[in-house]
Amino acid sequence: MGRLLTSANLKALTYGAMNVVSASGIVFANKAVFQTYDFHFTYALTWVHTVFTLLGMRLFAAGGMFPVKSIPQRRLTPLAAAYVAYIVLCNLSLKVNTVGFYQVMKIAVAPTVIGLELLMFRRVPPVRIVASVAVVCVGIGVATVTDSRVASNLVGIGVGVGATVMTALYQIWAGSKQKELRASSMQLLHAYTPQATLLLGILVPLCEPMGWHASAPAPALAPPGADADALAALAVAAAVPHRPPGSLLAYHYTPHAVAAILISAVLGLLVSLSTFLVIGATSSLTYNVVGHLKTVIILSGGCIFFGDSMPPKKLLGVCIAMAGIVWYTQQKLTSAPTSAAAAAAAAGAAGGDPGAATAAGGKGPLLPTAQPHVTPQVTVKSAWQVVRAPRSRAAASSNTGGGAAPGGQLMNGQH
Repeated sequence: MGRLLTSANLKALTYGAMNVVSASGIVFANKAVFQTYDFHFTYALTWVHTVFTLLGMRLFAAGGMFPVKSIPQRRLTPLAAAYVAYIVLCNLSLKVNTVGFYQVMKIAVAPTVIGLELLMFRRVPPVRIVASVAVVCVGIGVATVTDSRVASNLVGIGVGVGATVMTALYQIWAGSKQKELRASSMQLLHAYTPQATLLLGILVPLCEPMGWHASAPAPALAPPGADADALAALAVAAAVPHRPPGSLLAYHYTPHAVAAILISAVLGLLVSLSTFLVIGATSSLTYNVVGHLKTVIILSGGCIFFGDSMPPKKLLGVCIAMAGIVWYTQQKLTSAPTSAAAAAAAAGAAGGDPGAATAAGGKGPLLPTAQPHVTPQVTVKSAWQVVRAPRSRAAASSNTGGGAAPGGQLMNGQH
């Protein structure tokens, strides 16, 4: 027992628990903000989350958790835009769908990544990977088609599919950018969150009903025999301008609603932090187990806290999809060392981790990326070959009667 309770094991257990609680909790907190407190402003909520992430990254860097890497901002603008798109779509999917369908579409990220890589890079996966992805797709189909509430929500299905595709694209691109810029996940998040915060700050007044223009309230007549206090209350109400109902500025910010919004923002920051810590303290296999545990917790929490239905056919579909994602993870972990990061990213997406893609590592580039210039290594042998080659060709030319000029362009140590 004493051997198990080592400092490293306790640290890994703490990080894993923090990741499970934060990644599951942020789904429940966001759904509560949308459904319980009627805060339907997706862009505004995402902006609050990104501001907290920006401040948290600055605090972590100041505390020495990771070294700050200087990256030209122009190289980060497309990635910041992709981050904003994928986070907004995921929050919108949670807003218009049930927690169960939202999580099922998270499971669909793994087969979507496989499909995008096949379309864009002509990268054909092994047969066993294709078989596991097919099992996932069958499970998702059974869980979705058999749910009449989901099948009738065409807008929700469209948003969910868009969020899944955008999440897969972001995973691929973030991984390639991390390799291209030679930056860790925390360094990359630290670098592009200022642009993401600014972009969301621009989108909020453009896409949300702000309620800038207030109208004067209709005059209220005092009832007969009203006392001085009632008259004073009517005067105060008449002096306060009325915002358009349903606008961001007209929302009634009760202490409970503000607390729910702030808790969801803090949990979003803890997801990024705990993902980084748990991958560094454990193996990819452990992280995948944690990811599958989060999926089960989120699906169960949707039924317990938000009244999601789980009929037997839908439960069967979820179980089939979970079996497929576990099989897919096992195949990726055992196929090659470089696939462990891909499996961790897939489990992180299924478990609701927005930072799992960059924290777990990357894939091939989504867009053309600049490759660093590699200077050829010069050795005594290569230098001697360069000097000797013209003489050898001159001697061969004189022996065969050819008139080729010796020398030529030097490329990687050879003519």
